[in-house]
Amino acid sequence: MKAASHPRASIGAVIFDMDGVLIDSEPAWEQARKSLFLESNLPYPPETTQAIMGMNSVEWSRYLHEHGVPLPEPKIVAEVLARVAASLREDLRLMPRAVHVVRTLAQRWPLGIGSSADRAIIELALELAGLRDAYAVVVSSADVPRGKPAPDTYLRAAELLGVAPERCAVVEDSANGIRSGRAAGMRVIAIPNQHFPPAPQALALAAVTLRSLEQLTPEVVAG
Repeated sequence: MKAASHPRASIGAVIFDMDGVLIDSEPAWEQARKSLFLESNLPYPPETTQAIMGMNSVEWSRYLHEHGVPLPEPKIVAEVLARVAASLREDLRLMPRAVHVVRTLAQRWPLGIGSSADRAIIELALELAGLRDAYAVVVSSADVPRGKPAPDTYLRAAELLGVAPERCAVVEDSANGIRSGRAAGMRVIAIPNQHFPPAPQALALAAVTLRSLEQLTPEVVAG
């Protein structure tokens, strides 16, 4: 674990990314998008997953369309979301001790979700995990003008929580997510995605880097 020590405001809220933090769902997203290429007899560009991690649905559907998927962008979104939802219903792949960690932190701080997934997917995952009641606020990047790495998703979550950005902690797994939390002026706790680990330059922006969600304690959040 690494930590940066510098004066800052006390933490007043914790905002979680979802995919790759609470559920091991990035492979499901990749497979859903990849299948659209394969069904059109197109190669899946290997850089696609890393490039679009954090984008909202408008942004990633445009990216897929511009890189060869021969479907209208709204149809791309509908197809991907349907496939991801089916995958989550079949196997949610909740991270180890995710429920315990969330419930423990919820005893001390109000919690929010700031996810690049569309709201329907967020709500489905939280319902399946039995954690919807733990979160006071849910923000999808589809709700804001720009997805990650722009700060919009996290700034909106902080606004709805009624907590200043500098008093929020963000829990993230991806390079674009880490950049988003840092751009929002928040304390970023990184748990690197095991399938698509962020580059060292992105990890360097985090205040703390953990090996797994199981290490996320109130003491780590508070710093």
